Amino acid sequence: MRLIRILFWGLVALCLIVLGIANRDIVTLQALPTPLAGLFGVSPDIAMPLFVVILLGVALGLLIGFVWEWLREHKHRSEVRARRKEVVRLEREVGRLRSEKHEGQDDVLALLDAQGARR
Repeated sequence: MRLIRILFWGLVALCLIVLGIANRDIVTLQALPTPLAGLFGVSPDIAMPLFVVILLGVALGLLIGFVWEWLREHKHRSEVRARRKEVVRLEREVGRLRSEKHEGQDDVLALLDAQGARR
């Protein structure tokens, strides 16, 4: 399994290297279209290699996807948390009821009865 993981990440690294070599030309990114930039009098643009633009786009997409999924799963996490609290409360109640049931009995008989109840 470890070998497959190493091969996979090696293949990903090789693809990223090939992508970087093939797209190393400098491109200019403009934040606003030319007519809007002229209207506002501001033209924020930046020059960088194309592979950086591609990798930043992929990274931003992954980040947005992770955040979206985390927000979508909030109801499931809160339900699990509520059920976990309920299980702890019920375990305490069962322990309290067992101790009340065997209160006046001999300790050995109470242990044997508790073992029989678990089976």
